[in-house]
Amino acid sequence: MLSACFLGVAALFLGLSCWTLLETLAAVFARRIEPAYPSSSSARVAILVPAHNEEIEIAETLQTLTAQKRPQDQLIVIADNCTDRTAELARSMGVTVLERHDTLRRGKGYALDYGTTHLAADPPDVVIVVDADCQVQPGAIEQLVDTVMATGRPVQATYLLQKPPQATAKHSVAAFAFTLKNLVRPLGLTHLGLPCLLTGTGMAFPWAAIQAVSLASGHIVEDMKVSVDLTIAGFAPLYCPEARVTGVLPQNSRAGESQRTRWEHGHLQAITTFVPVLIKSAIQRRNLDALGVALELSVPPLSLYVMSWLAISAITLFWGWISGHWFPGMIAIAAGACLAGTVFGAWAKFGRDDLSLRDLITVPMYILWKIPVYLKFLVRPQKTWVRTERDVRSASE
Repeated sequence: MLSACFLGVAALFLGLSCWTLLETLAAVFARRIEPAYPSSSSARVAILVPAHNEEIEIAETLQTLTAQKRPQDQLIVIADNCTDRTAELARSMGVTVLERHDTLRRGKGYALDYGTTHLAADPPDVVIVVDADCQVQPGAIEQLVDTVMATGRPVQATYLLQKPPQATAKHSVAAFAFTLKNLVRPLGLTHLGLPCLLTGTGMAFPWAAIQAVSLASGHIVEDMKVSVDLTIAGFAPLYCPEARVTGVLPQNSRAGESQRTRWEHGHLQAITTFVPVLIKSAIQRRNLDALGVALELSVPPLSLYVMSWLAISAITLFWGWISGHWFPGMIAIAAGACLAGTVFGAWAKFGRDDLSLRDLITVPMYILWKIPVYLKFLVRPQKTWVRTERDVRSASE
């Protein structure tokens, strides 16, 4: 019975490892083909910027958006429960500001629902969501709009986090992990003809998709929830690698830990909550998109994945030594080989700027740093949205 149990767990790891390796190989070796979507210069676009106490970052974000805004477009900041100068700064830049005050219903989902309710009287063709601490690269808005108008589906831009000015090896590993999750794997899915997960910012929606789901949610990873809801509703998201949105990893270690705790606890909760729902939809409606999103969502955060693989490999190999049943251990080793292929393949093609060869030796320390995050999930999982503390900039910046 124990051998069967170990075999099942090892086989699960092998399946997920083969999946991530397939995505990575598709991204690394597939020929790059940029879709030639027709220009949608007449489309009416509303750009929503949900913001909670973002006076440090929001001016730079709005500058990158204003430069890409056309005369028929709307740029709207949703100042959500702000107690600083966010709304004042946005208005001084000529941006429409909606102020929302509701301390009981907190989180980006509620802010976005407030913004789309405002738009409902005269709905645009496309709604784009950009976080208040991100920079939208030139041309990204146009590329997102063209893709949405051509496909009629939600579209996710490439969202990457850059290292802060005084970066440590921990920042380098974190930036690479983000590249693997938000660039390599979605790019592989695109070449495989499959949908992707939304990543929270740089998201574009046709108005029909906005109407099909409810955004009013306090879920700590609202992007994953919306991805699931849209897929079930028939609007599985697509990836647009050409459109780029960037942010910066927190310099402060406490802020970084808070951010990762929210993301990774939310991801683990999403696996247990949403994967069964997606599988049910895939079976009942013969929805292959739902099956693809369920598989993608099932892959745990990279650090937890590596830690779990090490644990199951040690257990199954020890069991093989004492019982003579080596097959579970062999399956676990095969899973590790696929996982290693994923990491090194992604690093060789996409991660050299994030992570030097010297920094690779710090990966075990990064994994050790994440252990308390996962232990906290077992004892006291984070279930409510908590804003990541922003780095204070100098006056010269």
